[in-house]
Amino acid sequence: MEVAKCAYAHTIYRSFFYIKEKVMHHYYFMVNIGDPRIVSFAQGDVTGDGITDNVYLTGIRTQDSPFIQDITLVVQDGSKGSMTHIPLRDNAGYNPRLFLGDFTANRINDILISIDTGGSGAIMYHYMYSFVNNTPQLLFDYNLYNEAYKYEVTYKDNYKVEVISKVNNSKYTIDLSYKGADYLSEIYDENGKLKKPISGFVNPLSGLYPVDFDYNQVYELLAYQKIAGKYNADALGYILNILVWRENKFILGNQNVAIFGS
Repeated sequence: MEVAKCAYAHTIYRSFFYIKEKVMHHYYFMVNIGDPRIVSFAQGDVTGDGITDNVYLTGIRTQDSPFIQDITLVVQDGSKGSMTHIPLRDNAGYNPRLFLGDFTANRINDILISIDTGGSGAIMYHYMYSFVNNTPQLLFDYNLYNEAYKYEVTYKDNYKVEVISKVNNSKYTIDLSYKGADYLSEIYDENGKLKKPISGFVNPLSGLYPVDFDYNQVYELLAYQKIAGKYNADALGYILNILVWRENKFILGNQNVAIFGS
């Protein structure tokens, strides 16, 4: 991963190019749309020296659109003023944001990055970095999570759907009785038997939230994935995975399935 370091704290602001025009003794400032701008900002000690650091997400805004490209993590060392730029693998989307908190129990803030993709499946990009001693270390990558957490969703007789989580070999059953006669009659006969085999699916990671479940000032990650039936809008519930930091990686601490009330 290429990491570029700059010597002075004001470098980030110099990258924002302004055009100044003097018209009738008034000054007008215009932002060049093609230049990076700060799109999210947070403060906290991420280097471990006890001094507050500045953490930014910068990006290039699309004209007449909330879409942002070339989103980059930038960390300014609070004691030295030096800047470190960390490019992200998937770096375009909407509403990029930062959260600083301790996820690894070392009493130093880690950096959680979230970016909305804007797709119909509410899929999001999530990364987490440690920056101890000014050294970036990737702690969480949503791509690796999606590769590791796989599921099977299968319609069964008697208005049931079976969800199997492969990572922990757990099975869940969802009752479809609440779906109503029109929905059920397309899938089942009058005796509750399937007219033909049907499979659903689980969406990739669509939400990742920091939660301190143990009230010990160390955060866990709560991951949401939508369970879909015949099509994406046919929501059946959500997989809720609680991820905890153990032996230098996030592992599954607990898993639940949430369903909709009737």
